[in-house]
Amino acid sequence: MRAQALWNEHAAFMNALAAEKFVVLGGPLGSRAEVLLVIDSPNEETIRARFAEDPWSTAHILEIASVEPWTILLDGRRH
Repeated sequence: MRAQALWNEHAAFMNALAAEKFVVLGGPLGSRAEVLLVIDSPNEETIRARFAEDPWSTAHILEIASVEPWTILLDGRRH
């Protein structure tokens, strides 16, 4: 992952989204070919607009495969 072009710029961008709590959770899935991100956003348009600013988006390295709403029914972190 870290050997990819523009890694440092992408990592800084993603860290900033996490610091803002826009990205809640994220990381590679299984074989690491895909990444799952849990985003706190009012809608899909906001997500796509924010990720359009990622250096990996402008370099065509990052592609959003899908955006799906998620209703959380179980959360073991809350009492």
